[in-house]
Amino acid sequence: MNSTASPRAGYADWKAPAEDGQVLIWPEPAELLRDTEDNARRLRAADPVTIQGVPLAHLRRELRRWIGHADEQRPLVAMGHQAELYHPGVWAKDPLIDAVATKLGGGAYHIAIDTDEPKHLQLRWPGGAELLVEEGADAAWTGLIPPPTPAHVAKVAQSLQAAAAGWGFRPLAFDVLESVRRLSPDAETLPQALTAAFHEHDWKLGLRHHAMLFSPLCRSEPYLVFVCHVLSRAGQFAADYNASLEEYRRENRIRTPGRPMPNLKVTPESVEVPFWFDSFGDGSRKRAAVHRRPDGWALESPTGEEFQLQPSAEAAALSRELSTWLRTHNLRLAPRALTTTMVIRLLLADQFVHGIGGARYDQVTDKLIARHFGLEPPQFAVTTATMYFPTAAGRARVCMPCVRGEGHRLRHRVLGPEKVRLVAAIAEAPRGSIERSVLFHEMHRRLNAAARHPAIVEWERNLEETERHEREEACVFDRELFYAIQPAERLESLITYYRNAFEV
Repeated sequence: MNSTASPRAGYADWKAPAEDGQVLIWPEPAELLRDTEDNARRLRAADPVTIQGVPLAHLRRELRRWIGHADEQRPLVAMGHQAELYHPGVWAKDPLIDAVATKLGGGAYHIAIDTDEPKHLQLRWPGGAELLVEEGADAAWTGLIPPPTPAHVAKVAQSLQAAAAGWGFRPLAFDVLESVRRLSPDAETLPQALTAAFHEHDWKLGLRHHAMLFSPLCRSEPYLVFVCHVLSRAGQFAADYNASLEEYRRENRIRTPGRPMPNLKVTPESVEVPFWFDSFGDGSRKRAAVHRRPDGWALESPTGEEFQLQPSAEAAALSRELSTWLRTHNLRLAPRALTTTMVIRLLLADQFVHGIGGARYDQVTDKLIARHFGLEPPQFAVTTATMYFPTAAGRARVCMPCVRGEGHRLRHRVLGPEKVRLVAAIAEAPRGSIERSVLFHEMHRRLNAAARHPAIVEWERNLEETERHEREEACVFDRELFYAIQPAERLESLITYYRNAFEV
């Protein structure tokens, strides 16, 4: 495995490694360790920064205690990702947080985001696929999806068994599916079953991170204090949010208004806030907004009841009242993408590890943290790895552009000097003349006749064979196959790579 990390100078232009077995770590391991310790020191000393009037450092201590990480001196290293069948590039964040936490004597946390919409719930392999769930794949968020029945998991495993008979290796997916089958009767949701199963097998591979769902954090007092802060200052927060997006678009020459995400909508009557308003009663969600009132802002339930918010309100009392109001109406305020990582980076982690996509988006989060809270944002890290289907290891991919280019050159080469003569004659003939048109059609008549040339016929056979190989390779060289389609030995080698990288 070769590191493709770039020297740190602001943000890097991160690229997923193209070759099987390659790894990206940014920044370099020694700097990443220093960043983690520096983040911890700065965030512990962030008392001048307040959220709804409460020092940020106090909220961090409270939320870390809430999840069971009470020792302030032990760094907390975290990653977050949707509860789904993620690929090896995502799974690589687990070996990294394990390696960093072990090196610094801290704790590593895998946070499964069960408040996002469902994605990647199909188990795919070369030549086949099975949907892991029987129902709910179109739910508004993954926490609404029930776990699959043991019978359905067994059916998925049978399909995989039939496909794997000729692979020459045993994918870890068999063991993961067996864990899901065993855990599903006692799980309330699909994310519960998946997260527990993945954690069980990560532990067997030698990783020592904690695994937790994100949704329980949405009930914690520190999180609700953060929500109250944003809602009570909706106008200013939306202005800072939108300004950060516009600055990012200018810097990256993005002209599409909705990229990388839309601005928050601001009208004379209401302001959109970066949360989902989830209704547990009917499983629906909508973008949350607060309404202007003479004495502040109001959050309105689907049935019309209002919750009043003010920047001067005492944080603990306001957050408890909001919690009661949400429970009474069977609602939840779940953070949207940027807000999710902002909560984790500000209130919980000393180091947050992104994949490439999340890292690009969180450049906006950095701008927002600095602009709204007046805080130098904590540094984040980036990692990913490429692992193709094991039979692709050491195998060269077909090159369709090469074969097509060869055909283009061959068609013109078979005429030899005759083509050169015709091209020269066409160039000399007056533009628009009948003579030029006759010469042009004569050259293409000869080219078409040359299609029966043995070299052309052989090339066409080669083209058909290359196209067939390309179709077969589409899945074999797909880096987004479920990480557990790999054998345990390949995953263990990636863990070893990360551990060795941080022996600095």
